[in-house]
Amino acid sequence: MDELDRLDDATAAKAFRRLVRHLRHRHDAQNIDLMGLSGFCRNCLGDWIHEADPSIAKADARRIVYGMEQSAWKAKYQGEATPEQLARMEESLKKNEGRDAELDEALDESFPASDPPSMTDPHA
Repeated sequence: MDELDRLDDATAAKAFRRLVRHLRHRHDAQNIDLMGLSGFCRNCLGDWIHEADPSIAKADARRIVYGMEQSAWKAKYQGEATPEQLARMEESLKKNEGRDAELDEALDESFPASDPPSMTDPHA
């Protein structure tokens, strides 16, 4: 078992909330730069919240991450992307190809306690 899989949900949630608060504070960390370096950004985090709980609309999930409407954040903080930033992002995104399915499977396997008892206990 990977060390990450040993991390309890409460600790993981606290770390995630700190990451989101950090990104809310660091408006200078542009999404295009995050994408160019790491292949994910604030939008991705919001989308992952929506994917984890589809009852949360994508726009609401992104509002959670941004701390405001995404359009308001863009108007207030987002600059125009340069051709160099766009090229870095495209190159970075190529590294993500095929990885989502692997990450989803690893996540599903690392949190079996979150499944309803009917899925994990045939006697329930």
